[in-house]
Amino acid sequence: MTILCVRFQLPPTHEAALSGLLGLLEEFTPVVEALPPDGALADLRGAERYFGRSAVELASVIRVRALALHGVDCLIGAGPGPMLARMALREARPGVTCAVPAEPDAVAEFLAGRPVAALPGVGPATARTLCEYGLDTLGRVAGAPLSTLQRLIGAKAGRELHEKANGIDRGRVVPNAVSRSLAAERAFELDELDPARHRRALLSAAGEIGARLRAVEKVCRTLTLTVRYADRSSTTRSRTLAEPTAHSAALTRAAYGMYESLGLQRARVRALALRAEGLTPADQAAHQLTFDPVDEKVRRVEEVADRARAKFGPRAVMPGALAA
Repeated sequence: MTILCVRFQLPPTHEAALSGLLGLLEEFTPVVEALPPDGALADLRGAERYFGRSAVELASVIRVRALALHGVDCLIGAGPGPMLARMALREARPGVTCAVPAEPDAVAEFLAGRPVAALPGVGPATARTLCEYGLDTLGRVAGAPLSTLQRLIGAKAGRELHEKANGIDRGRVVPNAVSRSLAAERAFELDELDPARHRRALLSAAGEIGARLRAVEKVCRTLTLTVRYADRSSTTRSRTLAEPTAHSAALTRAAYGMYESLGLQRARVRALALRAEGLTPADQAAHQLTFDPVDEKVRRVEEVADRARAKFGPRAVMPGALAA
């Protein structure tokens, strides 16, 4: 096993600790790929040789250090490649690393009985198509002729599925890879009619996305709002921001603007979701300077609030509308 997939058990909006936890992994290897909001991949091939320890042994050290230095437990999966490490993570438990051996027979045994939907990259539509033809487990997919899979789901997708089901993992860990998007969803216990509650949900989601973006030092260019209704239909609106930002107030204004543009009249809303897209490093983004001291003051308050939440928890500082 040379690849670890780590998921830190952070509270829902406690993203500020993620950068420190990624730094912990980088003490063992420089090949670390962040998986926001709470995970990472780490390639330990060099670390195994340097420390004279296996990946599973190093995973135990990482777990202890995360608890001791950050008070955060983690789930860890280990495998010979990123795909298998991600799948092993689903079987991991606190304090126990789930490891997939590198031997081909062991990999085949690990994959054989798992449902086809457990394979990364296989969505509900593909899984449904395969199951209709009796290919409901990875063992059956691995044993199916390549030509059959290509007829069912396409040439390229069929070839990739056949390789993955047979344990061929061509993925690699990409250091400092830029996440394509971040999402936050707020579901209501009962279908909600009150626009004030809708706005509070948007305020909470925008604040979460802003904190997560700042924690990984990214800004977003586009914000997308999805409203899901009681009849399972949905409406989606996207807005390109005036400038790339991770500023919670700017994200909230954009979310409110999209919500108001829908003109909902007594709509029974089941859930609201925001997605930040077009992520880029914050140090590469331009910010339009202003003579308004209020804007600068709000941004400084936001920095202080982030530090307070990182130290005392996600509810240490929050908008008054959400305090109750």
